[in-house]
Amino acid sequence: MAKATRYGNGDATQIASLLADRIESSGLSCSLIDRVQRRLGEGTVVVMVFEKYFMRASNRASLTVVVSGQGGQVQVDAIGSGGGQGALFSFSWGAEDSFVGTVERILDEIGFRH
Repeated sequence: MAKATRYGNGDATQIASLLADRIESSGLSCSLIDRVQRRLGEGTVVVMVFEKYFMRASNRASLTVVVSGQGGQVQVDAIGSGGGQGALFSFSWGAEDSFVGTVERILDEIGFRH
């Protein structure tokens, strides 16, 4: 498992859309499985689940991204999992880290911080 959190400014819905587009275009085998968006008072929460096939490890990894925002402040949490092989071993060749790293790079490019 790998995870990351970033903070920045903007609109949560727009940041979620940007992430969805950029993450899906990060690889041929990457796809957005589903997306849920909720309004909570003045805030917005978007949850997205992605899946990607990693040829080097012959496995699939999942990426869950939660974008929450209110009043122009946005927090993004990314959790990668499921990249391990076999029933006993969860060695993933870095699949989860790579998947989460995609989110980190996108957010770093638009000025989000740790």
